[in-house]
Amino acid sequence: MSSDEEIMEEDTKSELYPGDVGKLPEDVRRVLIQLLSGPLIDSKRHSNLWSVLLRHQDVIRSRLSELFLELIIDQEIEVAFTRQADTAELDAPKLLRRSPLSFLDTALILYLRQLLADADMQGERAVVSSVEMVEQMKLYEKSQSTDQAGFEKRINAAIEKARKNTVLNIIKGSEDRYEISPTLKLLFNAEEISALTKIYASYKDESSRMAT
Repeated sequence: MSSDEEIMEEDTKSELYPGDVGKLPEDVRRVLIQLLSGPLIDSKRHSNLWSVLLRHQDVIRSRLSELFLELIIDQEIEVAFTRQADTAELDAPKLLRRSPLSFLDTALILYLRQLLADADMQGERAVVSSVEMVEQMKLYEKSQSTDQAGFEKRINAAIEKARKNTVLNIIKGSEDRYEISPTLKLLFNAEEISALTKIYASYKDESSRMAT
């Protein structure tokens, strides 16, 4: 019997609530709920869940696989999340519903990803302010909109979305400065970043020409 099986056996001796027929211990269930509700488990924010995840990752992977989901663990930056498994030709149902990225969502991610890469090279924390993000996004304004007020609302919505997805984490004692989460490295691979950067650079050039 594996260590995971032994633990499951021990924890199924008592119900967690009336009518409970589950076989997983409470802490493992909490890990699964956090993974499914998203966006991730971060060792800094979820230290208890992180340790449970590492101890029982085999059984957690198994439960997620039953839902056509894949568990991703990055030991270097100590985060974990789940995504739809690549089921090839199998027409598997989609459990995870992710909202698509808008033009400005993607532009902001590219900007933050570059700041993160620069900070990594310097061995520093990646920090950015709201003002810096707004100014950077305004470089796309002419190519995307002639409605200045509406465009600024879209910028603020993109920043708020990044906050909700924990890509941006407010720095304690500051209302305007954020630390960029290392998890951003996992959103796109190098090829995707390169292709998107070229596309968005052309939009910047177009905005610059329209502004002159």
